[in-house]
Amino acid sequence: SLETRYAMRKDIPILGLAGYSGSGKTTFLEKLIAELKRRGYRVGVIKHTHHQVEFDQPGKDTWRHVRAGADVVALASPDGVFLAKKMDSSPAPEDVLALVDDVDLILIEGYKRGRWPKLEFYRSGMKERVQVPKDELLGIVSDIPSNQPDLPHFWPDDISGAASFIEAVLLDKKL
Repeated sequence: SLETRYAMRKDIPILGLAGYSGSGKTTFLEKLIAELKRRGYRVGVIKHTHHQVEFDQPGKDTWRHVRAGADVVALASPDGVFLAKKMDSSPAPEDVLALVDDVDLILIEGYKRGRWPKLEFYRSGMKERVQVPKDELLGIVSDIPSNQPDLPHFWPDDISGAASFIEAVLLDKKL
């Protein structure tokens, strides 16, 4: 099964969205999250970036705590908990995955090299593709026809079709 082949988390299915900047991953992911939520699933998302990010708004207490040198800052509110933890280097996917629980599916955007099933994104006019390894590639999301007829192809606006595919392949629901 896919879960045993990609042994990152045995308890929660994982799906990566792999593609270069501008390939449509974030827009697709935003719509996919909404569709999966509409279908009753609890969805976790991990976004990896190479950019510096701000924790909270500049000038707010937690922002000031991070700037003062706190190693861990947790911001708790009725909406949830936001956590900032200083690390010497970018965390490995396994470390971030260990933090996500109480969901039916984890969607990952940004970690291109992890060993889990992925949808590969590309669009017309892009010079190159990410080239997901064949044993990790579940399907293609693109605005041009795929040259891989053995793989499912989803147009960028086919959110419902992609959600049904994810249900059938990762969430054990029938199409």
